[in-house]
Order: sequence, then structure tokens, then C-alpha cells
Amino acid sequence: MSAALAAILKRDLKLALRAGGGAGIGVIFFLAVVVIVPFAVGPDLPLLKRIGAAVLWIGALLASLLGLERIFAADHEDGSLDLLFLAPVPLALAAAAKALAHWVATGLPLVVMAPILGLMLGIDARSLVAVTATLVVGTPAVTFIGLLAGALAVTLPRSGLLVAVLVLPLAIPLLIFGVAATDAAVTGEIPFGAPFRLLCAISLFFFVLGPIAAAAALRYARE
Repeated sequence: MSAALAAILKRDLKLALRAGGGAGIGVIFFLAVVVIVPFAVGPDLPLLKRIGAAVLWIGALLASLLGLERIFAADHEDGSLDLLFLAPVPLALAAAAKALAHWVATGLPLVVMAPILGLMLGIDARSLVAVTATLVVGTPAVTFIGLLAGALAVTLPRSGLLVAVLVLPLAIPLLIFGVAATDAAVTGEIPFGAPFRLLCAISLFFFVLGPIAAAAALRYARE
């Protein structure tokens, strides 16, 4: 079973890197959001510091949406999706492996870039650590939400906008508690652990629900 999951993970990583649109487009989009905001806000460094965490989270959230519709769509187009139903692993675990591969190719580079882009906004080191910690927990959850949305839209042509519409409402709690945890670390008005634990709980919920619901959606689409 572990060998089959490793094969799925390795295959999806190779496809994501070979396609050239996985990590690259997401990082460029993330960079564009962070660069544009100072031009819109103006040279107000204290204001940029206050909204910096929210800017990073919004940029990472929107960048994470890129390519979510391709998690299953490419497999559906070339017929390899049928092989997942015949794989010697539960379909939910196979879906989870595909989500992990997608996050490594698209979400992990955003987490790595966040501290660098945060310096451009004048965010202090303590805040950068908090932002990075919340993104490490939150961005995989966005991918697992997208896993379900991608499975629901797998048979629909040009489903990119539909997947984004399905994912964004469910990802709002991640945004709220991710920014709240960062603000708590900066201001010290409330303990950092309170919103961060809520963020972890929401993420764990989607880690479990996403693959199971995606497997059910794929079976329904196949019928």
C-alpha cells in the first residue's frame, strides 16, 4: 500500500514540475499581490506592518487556488483516473496522496516565499514566524478543500472558476484564524495559542473530510 501511495505522489510531483505551471505561477501571483499592495496603500510603513499578515494570507490563499481544478481533471482526460479505482489502496488515500503532491508543488513554495515577501512589507521577525507557522498549517487545508471541489467538477469543462467559487467560502475560516493568530503574536492582547489551535482544528477537519468526500464525489461522477 505504501509503495502505491509513494508512486502516486511521485507521479503527480513529476507532472506538476514538468507542466511548469505549478509552483512558478503561484509564486509569481503571490509576488504580484504583495508588490501591488504598497502602491495602493502608499508609503505608510506602520499601516503596511499592520495589514502585512492579512496581505500575505490573502495572497497565499488566492495563489493556492491556482491549478486546483487540475488535481483530477488531467487524470480524467488521459484515462488514468480509472486506474485509481483499481489501485491497491483506498480511493480516499489515493486522493490524499494527490492533494499532498499538489501542495508540495504549489503550496510549499508559497510558505517558503512568505518570510521574504513579508520583509518587503516591513513585517518584524516575530510576526514573520507567526505568519509562516499559520501558513504551514493553513495552506494544506486549502488544498484539501480544493480536492473535494476538484472531484465535484472533474467531469465539467473549464471548471477553474467553479472550483474557486466552491473553495473560497470554506477557506474563509482559515483566513480569519490565520490572521488572528498572527495579530495575537504581534500585539500580545490574546494568547497566540488560542486562534492557532482553532486554525489547526479546522485544518485537521478538512484533512480528514477532504479525501473521504472527494472519493465519494469521484465514485458518484463515475456512475
